[in-house]
Amino acid sequence: MIYFNNVSKNYKDSRALDDVTFTVTAGEFVSIVGHSGAGKTTLTKMILADENPTEGTVFFESINVHKLRNSDLTKLRRRIGVVFQDFKLLSNKTAYENIAFAMEAAGKTDEEIANDVPHVLELVDLGNKILHFPNQLSGGEQQRLAIARAIINQPELIIADEPTGNLDPINTHEVVQILKKINDLGTTIILTTHNRGVIDSVGKRVITMENGKIVRDSKEGNRL
Repeated sequence: MIYFNNVSKNYKDSRALDDVTFTVTAGEFVSIVGHSGAGKTTLTKMILADENPTEGTVFFESINVHKLRNSDLTKLRRRIGVVFQDFKLLSNKTAYENIAFAMEAAGKTDEEIANDVPHVLELVDLGNKILHFPNQLSGGEQQRLAIARAIINQPELIIADEPTGNLDPINTHEVVQILKKINDLGTTIILTTHNRGVIDSVGKRVITMENGKIVRDSKEGNRL
């Protein structure tokens, strides 16, 4: 599904990625772990074509993402859901409206929105918070709402960039369990984290990065 072929990324004073090659197959749950500055976020931005490689190529299926025209890139990004560390919710909209907004942007009908939003809120255990605004939700609840927004249009891939970085252990566990549930339903997950406890609890494939390089690729997190 995702293929990095000898990808490097240079900035003026640093090398964020250094000859990175790996493949993610459809349906996998892959954690990318490393300290701050290891290259995790740059790597995920490459998939979305938010960053261009200095060398190498990035493929989504058979598509070279950095050769796409803007209109085709927009279509590709609709196949990918993104979850951020800082939630990026719309503060003036309720939980329902935050998700409905994402559906409207994808051209969904009012009927589809009315049918699907309550269902996805139930999936992330927020069915009773449908009319709450973000500031009325805990940090964990806000992140679960962000996950609901990311999956509402049924993307093939979820990129979760440090989604538990601002959460306590209990909320971290809940978010990880929801991501595992989504993966069990068939969605590919790429999770970046520096939290060893997170990758151990996932128990799936782990790619470890240091200084822009992949230094380890393990089948199970608890075997690192």
